[in-house]
Amino acid sequence: MSAMKLSSDSVSHSVYNLSGTESAAERHTLSVLVENEPGVLARVVGMFSGRGYNIESLTVAEVDHLDKRSRITVVTSGTPQVIEQIKAQLGRIVSVHAVNDLTVEGNAVSRELGLFKVAGKGEARIEALRLAEIFRANVVDSTLDSFVFEISGAPTKLDAFADLMRPLGLVEMARTGVAGLKRGAK
Repeated sequence: MSAMKLSSDSVSHSVYNLSGTESAAERHTLSVLVENEPGVLARVVGMFSGRGYNIESLTVAEVDHLDKRSRITVVTSGTPQVIEQIKAQLGRIVSVHAVNDLTVEGNAVSRELGLFKVAGKGEARIEALRLAEIFRANVVDSTLDSFVFEISGAPTKLDAFADLMRPLGLVEMARTGVAGLKRGAK
């Protein structure tokens, strides 16, 4: 298991890459809101280590410094039973507020389209591109100093994307219903 930690002011951002052995049937992105209590994040990471789950990545981003809450995003693949088992395991951890499956995006009424500009350099720029791939966000503009990402999905998916990108230099440009904003609009 490898880890990379980025920090910006009082916000920390850690990425854990884990490997598993399950055969891939479905790919899901799970979002977990947790209290930053001693040992909670370690318990989440430890839960997946050596368990045979096919965890592609596990990303931790602090979302509320005052209330000490973090959002953990887990990208995993496996049979529907394995996905449900992972959700249940996450839900049993003390101080978990919510477990959301960002892959299940609901009906078209609840979908949104967002444009997010990330002005990061170095490792932050590489991490922004990696997270965009996980969330299936498209790059619609890029310069030497920034990217503009377009992402659609349920509001919880866009919230999680923004939470994880904020420490990397995110500026939210636009967010609206899918019908109200054409693909690639700037």
